[in-house]
Amino acid sequence: MGGLNLEVAKFGMYLLFPIGIMYYFGANLESRFAVPDFWPKPENANRVPTERDEIHAELERLRARRLYNRERRLAAEANNAQFHQQQQQQSDDKA
Repeated sequence: MGGLNLEVAKFGMYLLFPIGIMYYFGANLESRFAVPDFWPKPENANRVPTERDEIHAELERLRARRLYNRERRLAAEANNAQFHQQQQQQSDDKA
């Protein structure tokens, strides 16, 4: 059986091994694991409006976009319904 020296060596290994791993992977993260241009520049990123006028302008923009998409969707549905109605009339005329 080992003695006190073995127990001290095991304790040192149990203590220093995780600390060494954490130090190796935790130090110099910016230089070791950095990906250039990973995050967008502040001028290219979306900015949340904070002023009352900016909030109202953003809401108006979103409302206009929603109404534009709604008009496009309704027009497409009307065209689709008209197409199906013409197809139905053509199939009724053939029969």
